Amino acid sequence: MTATDRTPADLLRSALAADPARPLVTFYDDATGERVELSVATFANWVAKTANLLQDGLSAEPGDRVALLLPAHWQTAVWLLACSSVGVVADVAGDPSKADFVVAGPGGFEAGLACRGERYALSLAPLGRRFVPGPPQGYDDYAVNVPSFGDRFVPYVPVDAEAPALIVAGAELTGAEIVARARAEASGLGLTGPGSRLLSGLPYDTWEGLSAGLYAPLASGGSVVLCRHLEEAGEEVVARRVESERVSATAR
Repeated sequence: MTATDRTPADLLRSALAADPARPLVTFYDDATGERVELSVATFANWVAKTANLLQDGLSAEPGDRVALLLPAHWQTAVWLLACSSVGVVADVAGDPSKADFVVAGPGGFEAGLACRGERYALSLAPLGRRFVPGPPQGYDDYAVNVPSFGDRFVPYVPVDAEAPALIVAGAELTGAEIVARARAEASGLGLTGPGSRLLSGLPYDTWEGLSAGLYAPLASGGSVVLCRHLEEAGEEVVARRVESERVSATAR
């Protein structure tokens, strides 16, 4: 990471330039047994496609608001960085009626219909599978549409690091504030530099969960082992995971 990085998207670009092959997000779902590992390059590819979907598919502009009705999940992390890339505000668990667009997963579809703008649904099924036979009424299927978008992203308008970028638990943060807070908190989370791996079982609906589960590992050159439904895993399972994934710190 470099001193000139001022937004989460900047942090991702620096990570990609430094070591594209290293793991960035390793995701477990202890309710389904799913495990997905995304290198920096693979994660950045998903972010670029999703940012292009936002910019070209939805005609989203800097300052627009996207309500993310999603749990802690690797695809949620992708959407957070895609929003940062375009300059739109990611409103985590936000009010859909106040959003320009909605991205929802299971459990959020009904609430998301309050948004008058376009809506995307994520199945959150293993391997990011599409809905069968189709997405919920009123939604487009993210898994169907995102593959057609480009692997490289360039914003039409430069992203302002001092503009609002994230709303979580009622608090609004700019891109620069996200980066500064994530850097400041990294060492306290046990992220001591490149190669550090943090296992997080925290939800994404608080800053603490977002910092541990995405931003602090990204800001420190580390990586995250992001665990959904960790409460369903016994302590022996968690202990084996800490060992096998070479985890250096945990946030639970």
